[in-house]
Amino acid sequence: MPTIAIVGAGARLGLSLGRVFGRHGYQVALLARNPERLDGLVQQLTAENVDAAGFTADVLNRPGLTDALARAADRFGGIDVLEYSPTVAGAASGGAYTSAVDLTVDGVQAQVDTTCHGALAATRAVLPAMRAAGSGALLYTTGAASVHPTPMFAGPGIAAAGLRNWVLNLNALLADEGVYACHVSIGVWLEGTPTPTPDTPTTHPDVLAETYWQLAAARTEPERLITA
Repeated sequence: MPTIAIVGAGARLGLSLGRVFGRHGYQVALLARNPERLDGLVQQLTAENVDAAGFTADVLNRPGLTDALARAADRFGGIDVLEYSPTVAGAASGGAYTSAVDLTVDGVQAQVDTTCHGALAATRAVLPAMRAAGSGALLYTTGAASVHPTPMFAGPGIAAAGLRNWVLNLNALLADEGVYACHVSIGVWLEGTPTPTPDTPTTHPDVLAETYWQLAAARTEPERLITA
């Protein structure tokens, strides 16, 4: 059975990705910082007859992230799809809601470390096996600020735009080898998000996860912008 590894798995998009890919015959490796939350997600997916397992990992600890992905590959016999969508939470999220004028170097650093450096580490952990097999899919999630500059999301925008640039180049270089890379920019709030902004469209995470499945199955679009 194929396997998807979801880095930054949470109770909304991560759980829905596991559910949808599991429904399509995938085994599911969930990676996140909190082992208790991971256990809860695994229990939910297991109850839905999805073969899932959790692996504790912090994307800021790059050796630990690499090790967790190696353990996931050992557990499931390889990783066929990588989805990367961790968020910068709490005090470390300096710059998440800071204007371009007030942004600091430290505020940007937290965003770049999580969004760009973590993505590079995760990719380097799974890409050699994908290239050797001549098959694989790499999906990277950002917010709308990666494409449409938003003054109050200056910190995430810098990091996300950099990730987007790299992913589009990565796809161009790997396409002839059978490995697909795609940037997914989410411009909607997921239902269940604690503080959605007024007048911003919302969607159910399961609906969004179906889009990821379609992208991974078709492997033709290097980018998808989701606005409604």
